Amino acid sequence: MIQQELPYQDPCDLAARLRMRPGFAFLDSTGPDVVTGRYSFIGIEPFGEYVIQDGQEYWNGAPLTGDPIAQFQGLLQQYQMAKTGDLPFRAGCIGHMSYDLGRLFENLDPVTGAGEMATDLRFGFYDLIFVFDRLGQKAWLCSSGQSLEAPTPCADRAQRRLAQALHYLHVPKARSVKNAPVPDWASNFTAQEFANAVESVRAHIADGQIYQANLTQCFSADLPDQFDPWALYLTLRDINPAPFGAFLRDGDVSFASSSPERFLSLRDGRIEARPIKGTATRSRDPETDRARGQELLSSEKDRAENTMIVDLLRNDLSRVCDPGSVDVPVLCGLETYASVHHLTSVVQGQLQQGLGPLDVIAATFPGGSITGAPKIRAMNIISELEGGARGLYCGAIGYIGFDGDMDLNIAIRTAIMTPKRAYVQAGGGMTLLSDPQAEYRESLAKADRLLAAFGAVRS
Repeated sequence: MIQQELPYQDPCDLAARLRMRPGFAFLDSTGPDVVTGRYSFIGIEPFGEYVIQDGQEYWNGAPLTGDPIAQFQGLLQQYQMAKTGDLPFRAGCIGHMSYDLGRLFENLDPVTGAGEMATDLRFGFYDLIFVFDRLGQKAWLCSSGQSLEAPTPCADRAQRRLAQALHYLHVPKARSVKNAPVPDWASNFTAQEFANAVESVRAHIADGQIYQANLTQCFSADLPDQFDPWALYLTLRDINPAPFGAFLRDGDVSFASSSPERFLSLRDGRIEARPIKGTATRSRDPETDRARGQELLSSEKDRAENTMIVDLLRNDLSRVCDPGSVDVPVLCGLETYASVHHLTSVVQGQLQQGLGPLDVIAATFPGGSITGAPKIRAMNIISELEGGARGLYCGAIGYIGFDGDMDLNIAIRTAIMTPKRAYVQAGGGMTLLSDPQAEYRESLAKADRLLAAFGAVRS
């Protein structure tokens, strides 16, 4: 492994130079929190790609047989390398998992409708990673020297790849167009239909089937010719900075994420989840804005919603953590973003010896904050009410290192763009205390910045 320090710059500036390279992937941390959102990463030119689609797995396009997660685990083990130094990610996989991949881990009712929006899972295997540390104002290029033919690090190849990648620092930025506005968005729910769905969730709760379910609506719109997803991401990054942002491509589908939520991190055997439950719309008036944050902190409904998901995650993590090691250092803490306040908790645990990142994913995916409790029944109710698969939305984007560390977001505040159409989804957790009209307004508030990035103005 070669690790060369580079002059620090906004990672987005380098990403603009590299975004046309094969396999370009950008994990981007912005916003005021330079601790949780400290590092950004750019990967280019992966030597391998693992894909799961419709239950079939592929390695570099060739179909494989057997358990898909076991196959992924086997590939990660082939390229396993020792952990050295302080950087959280230097070589490994970058990619995404769709929400509907949860059917690999749990016995759920069948669902259709993801269509063109995403594969179930796609991770590239990268030997070249650019790393940016916002807190320390430093940057590095890491080259492991691994390849499809040689899984173990090779110093000669690492040096050649490093020299090649350094050349890319001086190429001109790829031209970015100014997108025409996309003003006309349609939801799969009317306001009344969404309210009826909330009442249905409340009825299931009253019947004792669930305690909570995360209900969402999907907005979609036709895109004009020559629409540039990267230009959309730049706008979204500017108006809605977030610690777990990302820009990825999946074939001709692009993902632009400004997620505030960490699904899971794994570092040196320590697991952390940061579930978000509880939202209040911000005000331009500072005094009103502070009052809304304090009201959220004291909201019985929102604190109950958050605490239920914390209990679910504690149970999920206990399946893979040392007995007695799961704790909650932060319960219902207030976090503030560009358009909303959130209640965020922190759940941590110590991973059992002999287990790795995919064991953690299998025990917890999809995240409890975007499903409900109990998880399986809540997910089946969600599918029935939403009327189709979610695709990437509420899945996860991030990295899994060859050294066994991992960091994944919850893919909320995320736009999915095909060549002709864009999709934006938003919602929230429903409890017995939910007010249908208030929940509908909350879902609109969460979608606001995404729609604004497309040039839509909601009346």
